[in-house]
This record gives sequence, C-alpha cells and structure tokens, in this order.
Amino acid sequence: MQPAGQPNFAPPNHLVQYAPATGFPVASTNYQYPSPNYTQPAGQVPWSTGLCDCFSDVPNCCITFWFPCITFGQIANIVDRGSVPCEVCAAVYAVIRIFTGCPCFFSCFYRSRMRKEFMLEQRGCNDFCIHFLCEDCALCQEYRELRNRGFHMYHGWHGNMAGQQNQGGPMPMPPAPVMESGMKR
Repeated sequence: MQPAGQPNFAPPNHLVQYAPATGFPVASTNYQYPSPNYTQPAGQVPWSTGLCDCFSDVPNCCITFWFPCITFGQIANIVDRGSVPCEVCAAVYAVIRIFTGCPCFFSCFYRSRMRKEFMLEQRGCNDFCIHFLCEDCALCQEYRELRNRGFHMYHGWHGNMAGQQNQGGPMPMPPAPVMESGMKR
C-alpha cells in the first residue's frame, strides 16, 4: 500500500508494492504471471502504452514532432525530480540537436533512468537504439507513461508535489479557456 501524501506512480497494485520511506515502487513477489511461457524479469512492469502509440495523444505527438525539446524538457524535469528546470533541459536538448543532429546521446539516459525508477521492462533494443531509431516515438511514449502515472506534465515536478501536498491527490486539470463567439466592435 502506498503511504499517504506520496505521489501516485500508479502501476497496478497487484504488480508492485511501495517502499514506505520513498513511496517508489519495489518488486512484488506475490504476483503470478498468466502464462507459464511468459518470462518477464522479476519486478518489472510493462510500459502503459506502446512505442508506436503516438497518435493516442495527438497534441503531444504534434508538439513532439515540431518541438521535441519541449517534450524532453518536461520529461527530464520529472525524472530529475525538479533539480533541473524544464527550460534548461529543453535548451540543452535543442543545442545538442542543432549542433550534432543526434540528441539521442543525451535523451537515452533519461529513458534508462525512468525505466529503472519505475521498474519498466526493456523490450527488444536498448534505450540508446530506441532513441536513435525512433526519437520522437520514444519521447511520446515516455511522456504518456509519466502522464498515465498521475503526473500533470505542464506543472513540472514541483507543481505536482505541491498539488499532492495541498490536496492529498493529483493536481486538477486547469479549466478550459472560455472562447467568446463572434466578432465585436
């Protein structure tokens, strides 16, 4: 059971347990996988969405395609637990992308850290190959994973933690902007 006031890193409770001090998931040994032929490493859980499920979140897919530095900055801020601002991570990513054309040398480390922190399985290729071959898809998948675990990406780490402390749960979505109809003179 997850301690009160801790962030909701919501893998299914039957797959993991939470460490009392940090609230982060630890391996559960009680779960029996459905098929005897299924050989997932102990304690690892699958990603909540597939690598090529980019269009399940079209706005993020478009932002990541045109401005991947924004998506990367949001991911890095959460993975770094707010120690580095989103804007700094996005700027570093943009500079690396502009001057080398290969930001995967930088971004793959965040995927590895995220996989280890949330005990996500590694399928097929290693993290560098996934980012090298499918950079935008990898960023979209990481963004969706954090969002599906209860993070509001536009609030960043500190905003999510403040929302957890102030409300005892995830921060609410901001209301949609009110659009006035028609032209006025």
